[in-house]
Amino acid sequence: MIHIIGGGLAGSEITYQVAKAGYNVILHEMRPEVETGVHKTDKLAELVCSNSLKSKDTKNASGLLKKELERIGSFVLEVAKRNAIPGGKALVVDREAFSNEITQILKSMPNVKIVREEVTCIPSENSGDIWVVASGPATSSKLYAWISNEFGKSAHFFDAVAPIVEANTIDTSKAFFANRYEGGTDYLNCPLNREEYIHFREALIGAEVLPIKGFDKKLLFSRCQPIEEIAKSGFDSMRFGPLRPVGLTRSDGKKFYAVVQLRRDNSIGTLYNIVGFQTRLKWPEQDRVFRMIPALKNVKIVRYGVMHANVYIEPYKVTDEFFRAKNRKNLFFAGQITGVEGYVESIASGLYVAINILRVLNGKMPVTFPRKSMIGALMDYVARTPDLKPMYANFGLIDKNNVANVIGVKEMLSLQGVKNEN
Repeated sequence: MIHIIGGGLAGSEITYQVAKAGYNVILHEMRPEVETGVHKTDKLAELVCSNSLKSKDTKNASGLLKKELERIGSFVLEVAKRNAIPGGKALVVDREAFSNEITQILKSMPNVKIVREEVTCIPSENSGDIWVVASGPATSSKLYAWISNEFGKSAHFFDAVAPIVEANTIDTSKAFFANRYEGGTDYLNCPLNREEYIHFREALIGAEVLPIKGFDKKLLFSRCQPIEEIAKSGFDSMRFGPLRPVGLTRSDGKKFYAVVQLRRDNSIGTLYNIVGFQTRLKWPEQDRVFRMIPALKNVKIVRYGVMHANVYIEPYKVTDEFFRAKNRKNLFFAGQITGVEGYVESIASGLYVAINILRVLNGKMPVTFPRKSMIGALMDYVARTPDLKPMYANFGLIDKNNVANVIGVKEMLSLQGVKNEN
């Protein structure tokens, strides 16, 4: 029996791949019995932070990773493509439809059993079962305690969620539709002049935030900085970050001092999320401060931004290069708990672990993927780097002469000796 802990992106990918190969799987998902504080539903593969899976362009590292996952046969990525909504060059999905489809598919598989319970420890190897911890950054406190006791205290950083607003409460007369640097009208842009920007920044800096234990240590991931922390770092920091006006011109040719972008959150366009506005502002403060943006003067926030701690192990200390525990060969780790950062990266981690579990079940040696591939380079970096900080797909991980190389599953799985590659 194969046990998967966590029904997120990695856990869903592993469950499907292993079950499709004919093995019995128990998927342990603690929601709704135990809430995480950031999830809103009990659905599998719920997207918490954003509904964007980043660029589709293979000249971008995330786009290259997607192309590789397509060739290897990622289930979760295929569902994402089926539930795509307009988002310019990014793969943006209707998050509710996406998680609903994954939930229904896995529930319909005859050899998949979904158990709604909290797992607090992993049985010994003598049980004969294979276990995968894919519990994500919001791993329960009891399981986190077991992992820390078994393998040493895990690391963590602080992550945040951006607000979602009702579309019909946006003043579109003070906004315009446009994509950055290209044709199209997928994003709703809310401009600010210099005076409005100054007042907005001052309000952000002075707003009340929710106290979080340990936040003063500044354990923040670079791509998940709260908007108020960006504002504090310098006068123009937001204008060179999420409010950058470059590449955004209204149809009459007018350009603006700063621009807040909104991205559609569902297929019918009734909800939008505020791009880059991760925050730990108190909820009444989010209403007050974000309504200082002219187009959002009367906006209704249907999901407020929140901040939470993301935990992850350091694979260099805990696992081998296949993310199998060094001292427990029946236990694998996958997804964001391994230190990969991002939706697509979590899917990649899940598929990588699933392929190696299937190899083990078939009496074969597990394999690593070539480091000239994006998935191989990312997995290698996360598995082998001491004092790991969360890592997302980027070309700095691989040989720049090979960034255009997209290899298929046959080549990946034929390289039995690649695990010894230097």
